[in-house]
Amino acid sequence: MREGPGRMESTEFLVVGCGPAGGTAAREAARRGIATVVLERDPIVGAKRVCAAGLRPGFCEEFDLPRSIVHLDPSTITLTTVKRTYAFKVGPSHTTTREELDGTIGALARGEGAEIRTSTLFRGLRRDGDQVVVEYADMKEGTRKAIRARSVFLAQGSSARLDDVEPRFRHPAWADGLITCFQYRVYPERPAAERTYDTLEMHYYVSPLSGRNVIAWMFPKRDHLAIGLGIQAKVAGAALRAELDAFLVTVRQRLFAGIPYTVREEGNLLYGGLPRVTIGADNVMVGGTAAGLVDATTGEGIHEAATSGRYAAEAAATVHAGGARDAAPGYARAVRRAFYGRLRHRARLMTVLERKPVRFDILFRQLEETPRFAALLQRDRNDFTPLEWLYLYAQAAKFGLSALRA
Repeated sequence: MREGPGRMESTEFLVVGCGPAGGTAAREAARRGIATVVLERDPIVGAKRVCAAGLRPGFCEEFDLPRSIVHLDPSTITLTTVKRTYAFKVGPSHTTTREELDGTIGALARGEGAEIRTSTLFRGLRRDGDQVVVEYADMKEGTRKAIRARSVFLAQGSSARLDDVEPRFRHPAWADGLITCFQYRVYPERPAAERTYDTLEMHYYVSPLSGRNVIAWMFPKRDHLAIGLGIQAKVAGAALRAELDAFLVTVRQRLFAGIPYTVREEGNLLYGGLPRVTIGADNVMVGGTAAGLVDATTGEGIHEAATSGRYAAEAAATVHAGGARDAAPGYARAVRRAFYGRLRHRARLMTVLERKPVRFDILFRQLEETPRFAALLQRDRNDFTPLEWLYLYAQAAKFGLSALRA
């Protein structure tokens, strides 16, 4: 809303970024009757997102999204090393594209009354009493603007540069966790091998070209295959393309040999390190990938992002109802309780595995031989019973001993 001629524009809840985190926050806050404005950098919501876009089982139901965004429901995930491939049953899981996922969430947020402003670039913020003033560039008009809000949610993804925004958000390990990603959308002129469309593929290997650790993937979609890779380092474009071209050859030989295809290229930075230490301060909250809420072993964080958006909306609603003066503490507690234990463990596990890649085989073999262990790792750790925790610790100790001997 606007306060009148010559006065600064204001809103109750301001969201920066309209991905799964920001879009969910805006939708659920607006649904609660909270005046909500979203600043989205891109001209079209979701148009430039680089992501394999795999969704965990039940995601659409949990976040009240139409099933029409789902392309396929693969029932198997394979984990491949240089030695062999390990297969596991899942969910089923779901695949989509980020333009469909983000665009749908954004449209639903608009339907609830949130205002989404595209082509707006976040520039910084400052405190004004118990409110926050956010400055941004309106790239359509070529002007710099400001808006005052009671609560702010920063959800700009891996591109978030928060060190200068708020000293308490500084995360010294952030640069070390950035992953250079490159993905092809491959459109075969005829269907690939039948098994292609029921399988999510993850590949873990040391590149023969650069000697770097690589995580690569093949996720099937309705009309294309998302084939990409990520390297936790800054990699020049030509070198990254060479890495992906080499991986594409192996995928094509297995799944669509001899079938002509066209390619659409996508590249971006993602994140795969430890979560940000501080994610809430004086009515400013940080969520999604900007908070480091990403599973380092897979690179996926869509569920964590959407859930953090839900928590941000709940925190803003508490302030709206007079139950708190500051949304940040309650939000930070909820996110930490839900995700930090697991995500920190996954980041440390990935470090252990990459130091000696043979450890990937040790872990994957153990998962294959103990389906209960594999099933537990797919669940939310907050739902574990004491006996399940005891079993998980025993399996972790078993892996730890085997990894030390490797």
